[in-house]
Amino acid sequence: MTEPKPGTVPKPGVIPWPPVIYAAAIAISIILGMLYPLPWIGDLLGDILFAAGWVALFTVAVLWFTAIRTMIRARTTLNPNAVPDHLVTTGPFGVTRNPMYLANTLLLIGVAFVSGIAWFFLLAFVAAFATQKVAIEREEKMLTAKFGKKYRDYAKRVRRWI
Repeated sequence: MTEPKPGTVPKPGVIPWPPVIYAAAIAISIILGMLYPLPWIGDLLGDILFAAGWVALFTVAVLWFTAIRTMIRARTTLNPNAVPDHLVTTGPFGVTRNPMYLANTLLLIGVAFVSGIAWFFLLAFVAAFATQKVAIEREEKMLTAKFGKKYRDYAKRVRRWI
């Protein structure tokens, strides 16, 4: 992680990339699923994946709810493009630095397992990579500039994803 110049906080972006990236991944998955369906695992393993998909979707709901609640309680912004007022390190942020982006990725994986549309699974990883490159790395620079050692210590303690 490149350190920003002391006293400067990088400006947030204009486009809320994570929602755009994940919405695009969903749309592309649906379109590719209709035009170029990929083979899916059937029988017993397919049933296990179907159940795992529902577990993943339940986890998505829990992550979204607890992350939003934790951020509201901390009185910090929910806007992915805004500079946060406070460093949130409790709740799901004590397990992953990006619980909402993780939830978005799990949403695609869960839908893949439930629907059998393999494109959701493949594009989940593409969306996660794109989110890391265009949003997370910028956010990390912003958080380092704003919170300094406090954020660096947190980043050493808690993984970016899981």
